[in-house]
Amino acid sequence: MSTQPNAVGSAVRPMPKWRQYVVLTKPRVTMLAVFCAIIGMFLATPGMVPLSILIGGTIGIWMLASAAFAVNCLIEQAVDAKMRRTAWRPSATGEISSSHIIVFSIIIGGIGMVVLWYFTNPLTMWLTFATFVGYAVIYTWLLKPATPQNIVIGGLSGAMPPALGWVAVTNSLSAEAWLLVLIIFAWTPPHFWALALYRREDYEKSGLPMLPVTHGERFTLLNILLYTLILIAATLLPYIYGMSGLLYLIGAVILGLIFLAYAIALYMSYSDQLAKKTFRYSITYLSLLFAVLLIDHYV
Repeated sequence: MSTQPNAVGSAVRPMPKWRQYVVLTKPRVTMLAVFCAIIGMFLATPGMVPLSILIGGTIGIWMLASAAFAVNCLIEQAVDAKMRRTAWRPSATGEISSSHIIVFSIIIGGIGMVVLWYFTNPLTMWLTFATFVGYAVIYTWLLKPATPQNIVIGGLSGAMPPALGWVAVTNSLSAEAWLLVLIIFAWTPPHFWALALYRREDYEKSGLPMLPVTHGERFTLLNILLYTLILIAATLLPYIYGMSGLLYLIGAVILGLIFLAYAIALYMSYSDQLAKKTFRYSITYLSLLFAVLLIDHYV
């Protein structure tokens, strides 16, 4: 069995086989994606989401997202083995073979597609599958090792969950759905580059052309600041478009100003500890932003 690292990276206990497979799905990231998809479902209707769509859509999107992350681990197993943050993953250690990862991904991805087809609609299934291909193949396999703008170009696949939830309910892609996608698309660069900054030694070892490695700390910090400003502007669009009300606007402005304060502080006086706090806040920020959007929708 592989072992699970503690806070400083040392092994503490054996990891059971079932948990190794769970690790491949990156459950925390998957949970955030599914949360955004569920928000998209509720925003798509003035009332309650039909229970079959809510449950079936959630399970289907969760399983296809999990399959995509498993394929990501498979493609990046050699890279993960070089990085302290990811070297413990069972794909990197070889505890789970490549063939088993492929079979695992096919099974859960296939089940997810069937569930989406049966409980939601074919458009949701095909869009979720396209998102799977966009993340697992186009981003992970092609873009990530090729350009320091990988996270920007490939960010569209990671930004799709709220649109998937919207389509599950409405069977159509409207402007409102794309506004939700735009918010996550703009959020992804400052979120990820904060992580890449304090993990830049890992990325140097990996050989991946991440922005802090190819263009340096100051350039990356400037990009975090600029994309944070773009993000704040994007979060105002639901109110301007008439999709949300004053409650959301107030919440979006407050949350955005806090994010901007982190970005400015990073640019003025960088430290790895501050970059970690910025990265953690970015996750909290997105969760709270979509929660406020949902509350405003019903209130």
